[in-house]
Parts: sequence; structure tokens; C-alpha cells
Amino acid sequence: MTKPLKQIHLAAHFPGVNNTTVWSDPEAGSHIEFSSFVRLAQTAERAKFDFFFLAEGLRLREQGGEIYDLDVVGRPDTFTVLAALAAVTERLGLAGTINSTFNEPYEVARQFASLDHLSAGRAAWNVVTSWEAFTGENFRRGGFLAQDQRYERAETFLRTTWELFDSWRGNEIIADKDKGVFLSDARAGAFEHHDAHFDISGQFSVPRSPQGRPVILQAGDSDEGREFAAATADAIFSRYGTLEAGQAFYTDVKGRLAKHGRTHDQLVILPAATFVLGDTDADAQERADVVRRQQVSGQTAIKFLEQLWNRDLSSYDPDGPLPAVDPELGENTIAKGRASVRMYRDPLATAKQWRELAESKNLSIRDLMIEVTARQTFIGSAQTVAESINDLVQADAADGFILVPHVTPGGLDKFADEVVPLLQERGVFRTEYTGPTLRDHLGVS
Repeated sequence: MTKPLKQIHLAAHFPGVNNTTVWSDPEAGSHIEFSSFVRLAQTAERAKFDFFFLAEGLRLREQGGEIYDLDVVGRPDTFTVLAALAAVTERLGLAGTINSTFNEPYEVARQFASLDHLSAGRAAWNVVTSWEAFTGENFRRGGFLAQDQRYERAETFLRTTWELFDSWRGNEIIADKDKGVFLSDARAGAFEHHDAHFDISGQFSVPRSPQGRPVILQAGDSDEGREFAAATADAIFSRYGTLEAGQAFYTDVKGRLAKHGRTHDQLVILPAATFVLGDTDADAQERADVVRRQQVSGQTAIKFLEQLWNRDLSSYDPDGPLPAVDPELGENTIAKGRASVRMYRDPLATAKQWRELAESKNLSIRDLMIEVTARQTFIGSAQTVAESINDLVQADAADGFILVPHVTPGGLDKFADEVVPLLQERGVFRTEYTGPTLRDHLGVS
């Protein structure tokens, strides 16, 4: 019996200025002006994407005590942008990252319930934790939590917001003008929650929204993060975009659902993916090589290397060899606020691997950084990219992809115009939205 074709889920990510985007490209626009957000969102909606995703930056990242000018410099408030986009889109889901470490459940629940009302049921919340005190310095509570405590607070935070969302059943507002009765229950929205993290009670101020609760997204890759997603999320971001790694992640996370009383179709797995399109595969590869050298300038290559070496390498030539000196070990990092430093659990071992790679391929610092920080997931003609995406989804390496264009705001246009029609022709991607809410798009109840 032939396995039915899976329907592909696609989303668009609006990135900040970093090594994914090329802010210096002549076609690149502002990363803070509203017109840029509008163009990318409306392109995604024209292509019938599931949702538009906006990440969050709670502090500007630093390197060597200075703001890193090739990274995020200025990111407006997530809720403000998404609420504004609700007025210029009709069906596209609106997803935002909101931190569970430095916020409070009542405030976040009120904001997401409001966004869900304003968008007629298109709100999604990417629930994240904060991992270091550097970001915490911007907040009243400051500090940070150990990893197990972060996820404990995050899950308690999320379930507390669910209590607030569910404090309205949805049938309390009767607005009978003849009888002069607005509410059928004067205690609508009443809640009370007491635990080690939150001690709150009162009445929730926003009536039940179209989705009841926003779609929940999660992005953790640790064992705690995967378990959190299996227990609570509607979709999980993944950094595993290749076949074998994607299948392993897919099998692991989906395999955790049953013990939480959930089925495979209740969690959508979406790796982040970049792309470079060309008229032919060879043309696309040439373009990709140019993009990678734009993304990793000599200055950026040194910054990347400093994140592993944890020392000032500004005197080194990016077109020269790797430093003979070993990385500096210790808790204090030269790259404040960068999650990438956490990936280097054994800096000495990674440095050894990089030296061996550089020696075997005769790579300079810049060439090596281009290779080890490779970004493009899909490179090729529209036909090749469409086939690659479909093959990975049908092979259960993913349920779809969150696309990250390297040029903002017009970087999604070519994908929308050339790749999406090919997926539609294959019958694996919608030609029209079938429901009004984001839950309808994702197929999660």
C-alpha cells in the first residue's frame, strides 16, 4: 500500500542583522522599518505559508566588550510588530519569541490573547528560556537560572498562562441590550495559581480568543528541551536539516509524545533552512559561494574564531593560518550573549578538529570559518530545491521548514514565485488556505 503524501509546512523567519543575512548587499533593506516586515510577511502570505516568525533580542550581543556590528543591532518589540502586521495580513500566522525567564504569566497571556483577537486567531508563541546573566542584567530580577530550573520555570510559566487563557470558557459574553445584561457570569476570568514560581490570583482581563490558546512553538535541542516540546508544543524548531540527522531528531521527539498522551500529528517538526536559488544548479552554487563570502567577511571570520578561542585575535590575518596558541578555557566568554559559544563544549577538541581540517584542505582562517559555519540548506534550481524539500519531508526528516532568507526584505520573493508553484503541482503544498486560524494551517487542534 502506497504511503499517502505528507503536506509540507512552510514558514518565513525575519532574521536580525547577523551572519545569516547580508546587510551590505545592494538589495538589502532596513531591519527595523515597518515596510520591511510588511514586505516579507505579505510575500509569505501570497505564497500561502503557515506563519511569519519574528525572533527576540533582549540584549545586544557583544564581543570583546563592544557591540558586534555584524550582529543584531536594534530589534523592535515583538508584540508591537506582530500586532501591526495583523492589520496588513489576513491569513498568515504571526509567531513571536517571548522569554519565560524575565516575563510574568499574566502579562504575556494578556498580550497573546490580545494578538489572537486582533489577528482573528493567528497568534503563536515561541517559548524560550534565557541562559546567562548577561541578558539578565537588563531586567529587574537579573541573574539567571540553571538549565533544569529554567525548563521547570518555563513549563510552569506556560501552564499558568493556559490557566489564564482557559479562565474564559468563551460563552460568557451575551451582550443582551434589551435586558441590559452583558456577562452571564460575573466571575468570568477568575483564576488562582500558587506554586514555587508564581503566586497570583484575580480575573483575567481578555475574553477567550479565537484559538483559545496561541499555537505553542519551542526550539530547545537539549534533552530537557525535547521533552518540554513533546509535552507542550504544537511545533518545534530544529537545526537538523539533513536526511540522517533530521530523521534521528524526528524519531526521537515524535517518540516522546505517547507518554504525554499525544499522537504524532499533534507536533509539527520544522528545521530552519536557508536557500540559494539559480537558473541552474551550477548557477545556484556559484551564487551560494558568493553569498557565503559576503556572510563571512575577513572581519567576521576573526570574530567567529574568537568565539571558540575565547581570546582577542584581532591581530591575526583572516587569510592566514589558524593561531598556534590554544583556546582560552574558563567560564568568562569574550562573546557575551551568543548562544553559539555553548556549542563548544570542548574547545580544545574542536580546535584540534579545525586544525586538522584546515591542514588537510589548506584553508585560511576565513576559508575554514566559511566551511564550519555553512548556512545554505538548499542550493539549486527551483526544481532541485522543490525536490529536496519534498524528499526530506516524505522521508520523515521534517514536516516542513522555516525559511531564512539571506537578504531582507525581498529574499523570499524568488522562492515564493518559483519553488512554491512546483510544490503545489506535486500536490504537497496548499494552493489556498483552508481555514482562518494558524491551528488550521498547521493541522493541530
